[in-house]
Order: sequence, then C-alpha cells, then structure tokens
Amino acid sequence: MTYTITIEESSSKKQKPADHELGFGKYYTDHMFILDYDKGKGWHSPRVIPYQPITLDPAAKIFHYGQSVFEGLKAYRTNDGRILLFRPDRNFKRLNLSNARLSIPELDEELALDALLKLLTVDQDWIPSSEGTSLYIRPFIIATEAALGVAPSTQYKFMIILSPVGSYYEEGIHPVKIYVESGYVRAVAGGVGNAKTAGNYAAGLKAQEEASEKGYSQVLWLDGVHKQYIEEVGSMNVFFKINGKVITPALNGSILDGITRNSIIELLKQMGITVEERQISMEEIYQAHQEGTLEEAFGTGTAAVISPIGELHWRDEQLIINQGETGELAGKLYETLTSIQLGRIEGPKGWVVELPKS
Repeated sequence: MTYTITIEESSSKKQKPADHELGFGKYYTDHMFILDYDKGKGWHSPRVIPYQPITLDPAAKIFHYGQSVFEGLKAYRTNDGRILLFRPDRNFKRLNLSNARLSIPELDEELALDALLKLLTVDQDWIPSSEGTSLYIRPFIIATEAALGVAPSTQYKFMIILSPVGSYYEEGIHPVKIYVESGYVRAVAGGVGNAKTAGNYAAGLKAQEEASEKGYSQVLWLDGVHKQYIEEVGSMNVFFKINGKVITPALNGSILDGITRNSIIELLKQMGITVEERQISMEEIYQAHQEGTLEEAFGTGTAAVISPIGELHWRDEQLIINQGETGELAGKLYETLTSIQLGRIEGPKGWVVELPKS
C-alpha cells in the first residue's frame, strides 16, 4: 500500500532545555506522529502534527483491558553533525511481535521507519550534542475503540513521540545497586513477558517502589514458578562474568529479547569472549560470589546502554561485585557500543542508519 505522510508544522515552538537539565523523559519535542487503524480500512492517515494531547472516549479499550505496546530507541548527533539511529529495523520488528501477542494488527515496518525519519527531520534541532545525551524515541500503539466487551479493539492509534535525554540513571555509567525480588512475580512463560507491553511494567511498579525505599535503583526479577532463576532487571537484560565467561539468561518466553542484549552478545563474540545463554539461578551467582569467581555484572538496555551492577541484595545479604566499581569489560562494552552509535567507529553492517540530509 502507498502512503503519503502529511506534515503540519507547529506555529509555536517550545524553548529547548539546556543539555545539563535534560534528565530522562522530562521534555518533549515540537511534533509527534500519528497513524490510525480502523477494522475494514486498515492503517491510514499517517501524519506529523504539532505535539498535543489526544482525546479518547472514557470507554476506550486501552483504559480497561490494557491493549498497548511500545518501543524505545534513540537518535544520536555525531561530532560532525550527522544524525544516526541504532538498529531501528529491529525495534519495529519487535513491535510487530508484541502486536501479535496482544492481538493488535500488524504494522507496516517500512512505513513506521519512514514516519520516524520524517518526524526526526522536522524535529532534528532537538537532538542534543553533549556527551551522554541523545534523543529518546517512543513509538507506541493503544486500543481506542469505545466498547466495554472483552475482545480485541477494532480501532488503534500508532504514535511516535520524541524526548531529548541525558543519563537514565543518576549514577550514569557508575555501578547501580539492584534488589533481587523474591516475592512479587512479573511474568511467566506463556504470558506476555516477552512482549513490550504496558502491563509488564505496571506489574513491576510495587516491587520497584519498595526497592527504591531501600536505596536500590532497580529490581532483578526471578522466574515466576520457582523464584530461583534469574530473568531480567526492570528496564534491562542482565549479564554476569564468571571465571572469564559471560552468562546471560536464555530467552524463555518471559524475557524481553533486548536489542542492546543482542548487540552486546555479538560484540562479546567478536572479542573472543565465551557467551552462554542459559538458565542461571541466584544460588549459582551467590556461590560464584562466595568463591570469588563472580567478576562483573551489568545490565543492558536502550535507555541506559550499559549499567554496571555494583551490588545485589538477596536474602538480606549484600553481594558487592568488583568492589562496587565499574568492571573492565562493562566499561569496554559501553565505550564500544556508544562509539558505534555515535559514528566514531564502524559497527557491524546495518547497525547504524543515518538520517538523510534535508
């Protein structure tokens, strides 16, 4: 199907914040993208419009049954002024996998990427250039049909909003403290844990709140059946370096297939480091810590890229990792991946997409 994306430019531009004020997800650019879906008509009316509130009927299904999926990726401004995206095709492919699990109609991935490029072209002045900053991109889909029957919606909106950001964690690349959650459960295989859907994150808020009160940045989730096997951190996949090998939980149906996770695995293999994707228990991590073979731990995700883990709290014990310092491998991976994202070094073919000059 052929689409024409219309562009309505804002007549009232916002004042841009200074780079040091950015934080994460606090400011939004002048424009947004919207695409509508109606059963029998399909996806239609793609448009870039001024950033604005949206109006929904109180009976819209998103409010009652949670049909919503989203993605997160970033645009980077290089030292020579180019604007780069990191593996955006993987984000839209994963969005469609989430769509399939949530009974949301498949999205044309080429249209989605084209829409993103047009939106970025309009709002490219919002992409910050200071070290550690970027433009966070949030594509998402919500169910908008006004009907209270429990069934997939017949109407949806696909939207993209943009937010200039600094570091996701206040700690930056410095190690974070993680609380291992043994009570609450986030997801189980067969559920929606491997989809990027809003409910997964709502399910984790209570545990996150309690962990924050205890001084921890994030929650490490264990499997929902045995509460023994490591799955993922709330906003990241997780890796452990034990005796020179890197181990990460295998994708098992309840873990998100992270794009940064996939990229880090590829980089580790290029470095000649053995990577094992397998089931790993907290007991194994505890034992490695006791024996002195747990060398590093770190999380990976779009928002933070690499977050070294300096401490795990499990069963009333604090497991200090690498003296609470950033490990050599985590630091090297962070430097390598961010250098690829910023165009300083060349990465594997197809990883970087440059915004065409307007």
